Amino acid sequence: MSDDEADPELLELLRAHLQGRLKVDDEPETGVLQGVEWVYDNGIDVAIDMRASKNAAETIYQQMQERDYSTASWTDNELHPKTKDEATVAFIFTMDLLNFSFWSELPQDERFAIEYKGKQWTGYWSLVAAMQRALDEGIPITDPSYWVDDDQLTLQSLKHIFRSSTEEEMPLLQERFDCLRESGQVLFDKYDGSILNLLDQADGSAARLVNLLAKDFECFRDEHHFEGSQKPIRILKRAQILVADMWACFQGESYGSFYDIDKITMFADYRIPQILVSLGALYLSPSVASAIKSSKIIESGSSWEVQLRACSIWCVELIRREIVKKHPKTHVNAILIDFFLYDTIKELEATGQEKFPHHRTRSIWY
Repeated sequence: MSDDEADPELLELLRAHLQGRLKVDDEPETGVLQGVEWVYDNGIDVAIDMRASKNAAETIYQQMQERDYSTASWTDNELHPKTKDEATVAFIFTMDLLNFSFWSELPQDERFAIEYKGKQWTGYWSLVAAMQRALDEGIPITDPSYWVDDDQLTLQSLKHIFRSSTEEEMPLLQERFDCLRESGQVLFDKYDGSILNLLDQADGSAARLVNLLAKDFECFRDEHHFEGSQKPIRILKRAQILVADMWACFQGESYGSFYDIDKITMFADYRIPQILVSLGALYLSPSVASAIKSSKIIESGSSWEVQLRACSIWCVELIRREIVKKHPKTHVNAILIDFFLYDTIKELEATGQEKFPHHRTRSIWY
């Protein structure tokens, strides 16, 4: 080939780039693990008991094997959607948009509850039941067009959707209204009003979808300052659980197909730290333990709260690594471990066998 002739390989490279088919970016990362490890290394109020964590890993593995625990457990729950279609995508997005702060100081029979199909539902299930009830009543609670309609979605109409069968109202109702309104506006401004368009932008990457949610939606931007850190500590509980719920509901196929699903970490709320403490895997300083036992409010974004959440994520990651190390033929990720631990602590709660109370933080992050 002479100097005057075009290099065919170079031309094809240029053509691919101009057509948008050339991917030169590194694979997306959420940055959650890097941040929480930093908190673990530098915090002084929450620690991980390595021996207990190893023991917990084996216990969790054995119990998951005995129960044949898998993503199928997600759909088995009677309130979760059973269909595998676009309506279910919208349901999951709405559900995790509003999936925060259900704890109550009142006795079980007095706390906020939703009456649906002859049963009373509390906690997370009160949200799912209220959404199913609204759809049964013809209220398009999962439609972004409804969220941005000033005439249809008002604080009063949302109060009706989440009307309680007790005297206690749903916590943070104004904040839930704000989440719907903001997210609807973002979807119309950036994604032509379509949740599916948002999924398309993720291009099959769980990490990319989490990052898009955190970047474009302020109410998913679960990031916090921690002393000495040059960057915000990313927790991203609801953004990550949205991806996990999609993956579990669709069994890793269709809208739930993500080639990097194992990059999702555990979802730092108040229940997983509770069971990790009960297992002895998470150690709390006397001051933190005393505050939790006496039901004191721990402020969102405070040093104690960030350590509780960050160290829980890192602890579950260490548990996951231990299981993989001891049982290399078993595929397990932080999502399945989280789901299992959450189900377990709820079972213990139902039978009054909780060894340690959960911490109390009122926020939109969990």
